[in-house]
Amino acid sequence: MTTLPHRLLALTGLPSLLSTPRDALLIILNRTTRMLSYGASSLILALFFSSLDFTDSQIGLFMTLTLLGDVILSLLLTLVADRLGRRRTLLIGATMMICSGTIFATCENYWVLLAAAVVGVISATGSDFGPFRAIEESMVSELTGAETRAEVLGWYVAMSSAGSCAGTAVAGRVVQFLVETRRWEGKEAYHAVFGGYVAMGVVNVLGVWGMTERCELGGGKGRVVQAQVLEPETETETEPLLAAAAAAEAGPSGHAAVGREEREEEEEEEEEEEEEPKKKKKKERGWYKVEISRSTLSVMLILWALLMVDNLADGMVSMSWTTYYMDQKFHLPKSMLGDFLSVAYFLAALSSVFAGPMARHIGLVNTMVFTHIPSSAAVLLFPLPKSVTATFALLLVRVGLNNMDQAPRAALIAAVVKPEERTAVMGITGTLRTLASTMGPSVTGVLADGGRFWVAFVVAGALRLTYDLGIFTMFINIKLNKHEEEEEEEQTVREGDGEETERRRE
Repeated sequence: MTTLPHRLLALTGLPSLLSTPRDALLIILNRTTRMLSYGASSLILALFFSSLDFTDSQIGLFMTLTLLGDVILSLLLTLVADRLGRRRTLLIGATMMICSGTIFATCENYWVLLAAAVVGVISATGSDFGPFRAIEESMVSELTGAETRAEVLGWYVAMSSAGSCAGTAVAGRVVQFLVETRRWEGKEAYHAVFGGYVAMGVVNVLGVWGMTERCELGGGKGRVVQAQVLEPETETETEPLLAAAAAAEAGPSGHAAVGREEREEEEEEEEEEEEEPKKKKKKERGWYKVEISRSTLSVMLILWALLMVDNLADGMVSMSWTTYYMDQKFHLPKSMLGDFLSVAYFLAALSSVFAGPMARHIGLVNTMVFTHIPSSAAVLLFPLPKSVTATFALLLVRVGLNNMDQAPRAALIAAVVKPEERTAVMGITGTLRTLASTMGPSVTGVLADGGRFWVAFVVAGALRLTYDLGIFTMFINIKLNKHEEEEEEEQTVREGDGEETERRRE
């Protein structure tokens, strides 16, 4: 009989997390530390540029071009990640993160900072739009089964929100301490925060080094299969002599049996020879061309279109723009802004923990839609309140519920595409989301320069609600995990055929 504590523990998805391999925990740790640095940068980025006397239009252009750089980088790295190696690809991204952070910690030239952000890895919005997320979600999907995937991904999202929470709180306090106590200039304090960004990049490098072969496509099973195939070949060298001896003892009937076995072996060898060029051709093609099945495209094209609408809205009202808007409207201390975002991110982390168990009970699509609608409504209403308290309450609703759709969405993608297509599909998904986000900051920059900053929140809220209704309408009845079920059936058939062949040989 299940006790109440066990039921409550199951609601958090923690048992599923603890049952996953250590690699999944390292992936979550890397995401947490990376989002800590992204949360810190999202709090200070627009303020940093303002302290350098850059205009709002320049800030908007910077965010747009940075996101465009993320599009190109993410697309290039995710499409080759399975061939180049997922861990190696993550290592490249972490190294670029360190390089970009070093430039932001030491430089104040607009064009140098822009080049570092476009070519390297800097979060202009506080979101994880770089090459990391798609690869990590594919790795987590590889390490988990359909039953536990949503819950483990829920913790992946929850801990990222916890990292953002810590990042904004620490950044706000550090800036206030350095400016008010140490009498540093604002821009010098912002440079110090980017020094912490570099440190988190180093942590990511160490985390990737600790991951094992299980994170790669197939979980390192290729080596095992090869060993199993090579071992019997050494035994077959003696089989013709043994078969001939047995035939001599058995007489004509023995010769007939041996002949049948030889024909069966020849037929199997011919089939393997026919399959080999196909496998080789597919392997060679993978370096420069990613093939996605029609069944996957029929689902993903609709989802991609809706996600682009949602991310256009997110780009218009990113955390950097939101904190800048609150700073202009209420002239709050930087530490208070950091505390506001920190509390909001803490609620996001708390709510994300329950996204996986909720998806198991009410479904992936229902969880995505009915947790995201209140967040979208909060964005729409954000400019209305005249008081700090009411504005902060809407911020809590927006950020606190915003991430609850992320784990179910990643689980939905993993459930409707083939396992060998996941990294590429998730990479393309991230690329299109980032591409849509690139248009938002420039639009908001123009509106802010024209004194109509509030319009960005109204338009963004309406677009997000359109996305929510579209997801519910198009995906509520979709069939999940059919590719994994087909693979299991094929595996069962192959095992049955192998047993039948062994029986005939005996």
